[in-house]
Amino acid sequence: MNKPLKQHLIDPEICIRCYTCEMTCPLEAIEHDDNNVIVDASKCNYCMDCIPVCPTGSIDEWRVVNTPYSMDDQYSWTDLPEQEEIETAGGEAEAGLEAIDEAMAALLAEAHKGAGGKAKAPVSAAKPSINLYNLGKPAEATVQGNYRLTAPNSDGDVRHIILDLGSLPFPVLEGQSVGIIPPGTDDAGTAHLPRLYSVSSPRDGERPNYNNLSLTVKREKGGLCSNYVCDLAKGDKVKLTGPFGATFLLPADPRAKLLMICTGTGSAPFRGFTMRRQRENAAAEGSLTLVFGARKPEDLPYFGPLNKIPDSFMQKVFAFSRQKDEPKQYVQDKLRSESDKVASLLSDPNAYIYICGLKAMEQGVEEAFSDIARGIGLDWLAVRDEMRETGRYHVETY
Repeated sequence: MNKPLKQHLIDPEICIRCYTCEMTCPLEAIEHDDNNVIVDASKCNYCMDCIPVCPTGSIDEWRVVNTPYSMDDQYSWTDLPEQEEIETAGGEAEAGLEAIDEAMAALLAEAHKGAGGKAKAPVSAAKPSINLYNLGKPAEATVQGNYRLTAPNSDGDVRHIILDLGSLPFPVLEGQSVGIIPPGTDDAGTAHLPRLYSVSSPRDGERPNYNNLSLTVKREKGGLCSNYVCDLAKGDKVKLTGPFGATFLLPADPRAKLLMICTGTGSAPFRGFTMRRQRENAAAEGSLTLVFGARKPEDLPYFGPLNKIPDSFMQKVFAFSRQKDEPKQYVQDKLRSESDKVASLLSDPNAYIYICGLKAMEQGVEEAFSDIARGIGLDWLAVRDEMRETGRYHVETY
């Protein structure tokens, strides 16, 4: 009888195929094919380096097994297997597993510091389609438009890209991502992996009832894919993978109140959320709050269109960190200035929190929530974990 062991696995339903874990693993224990990203049990030593870098928590899955799942097994999965019945050879095996659990618990606690953790989809969210198109069989889209969102004198070139799928089925929900495959190969002659971008349009298209979608992309100095995308012209063809993402989704419950916190291009999914809500019920009031951070107003994507949304429909709170003659303000500062509103949401079972943008903001936001919760007699970690378990707390940072 094989001695039971705890095997590290990746949830193929939640994984967004960003390949960050694979690039982070010091043992090269993580690899991928056209469909799945998997962990080689013969190489993994539970170092946990891959845990905090995962934006979805899909990397944080474990099964106790007598015989490890093979790589072929994992490549064939569309979802994770249930925990199997484990036969042990008595107390020695059980004691060994307990020791493993204790050691891993300590490692996980350290790895999870500042990490988004494993989220669950809102109960009322629509069922997403995932991984319909992969590296071997990507979808092809045609560029309908490429528009600069930020002012010419801004510190960043952020683009609104509209892609037409024609007659090709490509169902995508607000909050999901797609992969764009940049053309060419690397220095070793290997084809480039897709880069992930959040969809910034609602499920019925950038234009209602048209089979198109939009992306919000910032040009990064030396960025292979971002420069490729930002230079696309109308009529160009683009290869897509996805859709990806099964948790960072919009609740369908009309009573749901959304607190959306973002920086820069992290606004993309929230544009989709807002447009979906507007198309469903433009007369709704008081259920959306957006806290949006940027260096200056000129650097803020969608600043003009955002200001046209009635305050009664969505409260907008802007945090500018480099505005002339003004003190530096970050999203966590604005959360504290809106502490009464935030406190009421933390106590509301119909409230949902979404955080998207640069990973550097995550710690400050967590500290702000902790301070606000403490002020009303709540333990933020307990509140956060309960919200995450019920599909009401979501973090995607990069």
